[in-house]
Parts: sequence; structure tokens; C-alpha cells
Amino acid sequence: MAGIPARARGYVACVALGSLFCALPALPGTLLCTLPAFPAPPGARTPWWAVALLAAVYAGGEQVARRRFAATLHPVLLAGAFLLAPAAAALVPLPGALFSHVERRPFLLRRVWRAAESSLAVWLAARTHGALGGREAVAGSDLPPTLLPAGAAVLVFCAALALLDGGMLALAEGLPLRAVCQGLFLRSLAPVAVHGLAALMTAVLWSSPYGPVAALLVLFPMAVSWWVFAQYHRERAAHQATIRALVQAVDLKDGYTRGHSERVGQASMMIGRELGMDEHRIEMLRFAGILHDVGKLGVPTRLLRKDGPLTPEERRVIELHPEYGHEITRGIAFLGEARSAILHHHERVDGSGYPYGLAGGQIPESARVVAVADAFDAMTSTRSYSRARPVQAALDELRRCAGTHFDPRMVTALARVVGRDGWHPVVTAEETRPGVPAPAPAPDDRSEARR
Repeated sequence: MAGIPARARGYVACVALGSLFCALPALPGTLLCTLPAFPAPPGARTPWWAVALLAAVYAGGEQVARRRFAATLHPVLLAGAFLLAPAAAALVPLPGALFSHVERRPFLLRRVWRAAESSLAVWLAARTHGALGGREAVAGSDLPPTLLPAGAAVLVFCAALALLDGGMLALAEGLPLRAVCQGLFLRSLAPVAVHGLAALMTAVLWSSPYGPVAALLVLFPMAVSWWVFAQYHRERAAHQATIRALVQAVDLKDGYTRGHSERVGQASMMIGRELGMDEHRIEMLRFAGILHDVGKLGVPTRLLRKDGPLTPEERRVIELHPEYGHEITRGIAFLGEARSAILHHHERVDGSGYPYGLAGGQIPESARVVAVADAFDAMTSTRSYSRARPVQAALDELRRCAGTHFDPRMVTALARVVGRDGWHPVVTAEETRPGVPAPAPAPDDRSEARR
């Protein structure tokens, strides 16, 4: 239990007791069956075969879903909420959650928490569904009337999970409750809504002449979609690992890039969003911003760390780094147009830049974005040779150079978004390693800061 605050453990215990209180009326002979808050229809019995079947499917699926897809079988839980009384539905997630795969300690506490929050959320969803007449509509396989109760139940289920998880994060990590709950709810609403549709189809088929076997076949397409989604996330993780490895290699060689690269990536994304680019291109801009200086791996370290002025020959060597970066990333297919930005981010719209002296529209759009983001961060960051300029002063300097060094459209977009949302860079890289002084910045970056 180490590492979990006492208040969070108490919260888990309260939620667990609440879920147990909700599930007990399903058990015959319990005192809760007689309470007004938990009425049972006359002669109603818990369909134990249905509870056992759904619980077994959920338990078996959880073992695979948690290990392979980092997901949970919400369609099974919601199908239970649509088919069963609230107390019976609350029993469905218990076996699967209590024996599910857990990666971090304390294992028992995490399993109890997972079981308790799932049980309580399913109970609330089933209560909502039943109160709106959903079970009668499902029993009659009458699809249109089932939509409203099912939609309301999905909303309650999603809200309950967000509130419960948000409360845990607020207690365990000190995060603001309202912001955390809102974020969790908005992020999970779309996928849970899709799961709700699959659960509704399962419940309607279950109650139809086709029976439970046909109903459970609905879960097969969901499993395929989970597999595809898991492959996508694995691919993204591989992309991120590749980029991190390249950035760390540059950071070790040139301390100036530590933090700078991530900030340029963030500013590039802000410009792209302000210009209305689609999310794929915005992701490419982030990659381009982070990797724009990766070519410095091919530049001698003595030049990157030289304190005095560069000779013309040394400057020509420094100015090869965009081409080196383009070559280094040649075999990384997922970077797409980010490679063009890496190659051309030092071009100027008046044709006086390098490496090829391109002008105006000859410069790729992504490179024009990264050029503005790069110069903006250089001017607003404190370096060993200069203090950071105020954001407004940096924007004024960019405007002054718009049309000669920078694309006016990109400058306007950055000024607009920073004026509206502010500049709050989020950097995960360390600016300096403890006990190790940062190397001197590259001379060509110093000139960028004076643009």
C-alpha cells in the first residue's frame, strides 16, 4: 500500500462499500431487498445464468483486453446494464475486475478499486436505463424506443467513471477535481458511446429469438477494432521512441537544443492550428519542430561549443546542418513533410537564407512555420549570452522581419494565437543535467536570436 495516500485508500474503501451495498439486493434473502430504495418487482428473480455468462465473458475478455489492448470491455458491462436489474448488473464486473491484470503495486488495492468503480458505474447506468423504461423496450426488441434510455445510461456510466476516477486522482495526486473530471469525461465520451451502441445491439439480439449466442457475436467486430487501435498506438509509440532517441542524441552534443526543440515543436503546432491545418499536418509540424536541429549530429562538437566568432569556413560547416538533418531522417518514412521543414527551416522569404537560397513560395510551408517558431523561441529564451526578450518584443521583431526573413502569414498566425492564448511552453526535457554546465550555444543560433 506504500505510495498511496491514506485518504485515497479510504476513498477506495468507501467506493467498495457503496458498490457492495448496490449489489447485495441481487442476492436472495438479503435485508437490502426490503428497503424502498431497492425495490424488486413481485416475483422477480436474478437470472443467474445471464449474470454468470456476462461475467464470464467479461472476465475472459478483460484478461486479453488489459494485456493486449490496454482497454476494458465496456460493451459487456453496458449490455448487463441494459438487460439486468441494477443489483444484478453490478455483479457482472466483479470477477473480471478482481482477477484482472495489474501492472503496478499495490495489486489488491488496484483490483478492488477497479471492481468497485465498475460495479457502481454499471449500477447507476442500469438504474437510469430502467427508470426510463429501457428494459421493457429491450425485452420487446423495439429498437427506436431503446435509444433514449440507452443514451442516458451511457452518459451516466461515463460521468460516473469520470467522477470516480477524478476523485481518486484529486486525492492521490492533488489534482484539481473539476478540471480532472471534465477532462476524463470529454476524452472518454466518444469511445464509451461507441461501446454503448455495441452493447445495445447485444442486448436487443439477446432478447430476440436469435438469443445470447448471436448477441455475443456483436463483440467480435469490437475486438477487431480494439486490435487495430492497439496496433495504431504501438506504431505511434515507436514513432515517439524514434524521435526521443534522436533528440536525446542532439541534446548530448549541443546543450542549447535541450528544451528548445520541444518548444519549437509546440510553437509550430500552435501556428498550424491557427492556420486551420488538419491534425495529421499539425503532428508533422510537431515532429519537424522537435527535429529541426537533428543535423547538428553531423557538425563537429568543437564548432557547436565554440565561444568566439566563427571563421567563414566554420560557418559554412555549421550551415550544412539542415542537409545533414535531411539525410539523417531520410529512412524515417512517417516523418513525411517534416523532412522538408528540417531541410529548409533556415531559408528566408527574400532568398538570402540557406542551404539553397529559396525564396517566397519556393520554401515549403512547413519550413516557413518552423522558421518562425524557431526564431520566436530563440528570442524568448534566456541564454548564457543574452537575456530572454519579452514575448511582445519578440513578436514585434518577427513582424519587423516579416516579408524579408519570415512569411508574414506565419508571423500573423503566431502573433494571433499567442495574443489570445498566451505562451506557456511545456518542456519535458531537462534544460541542464545536474552538475553539468550547459555547453555554449551554437553561433548560428545566436544570430537567430538577434533577428
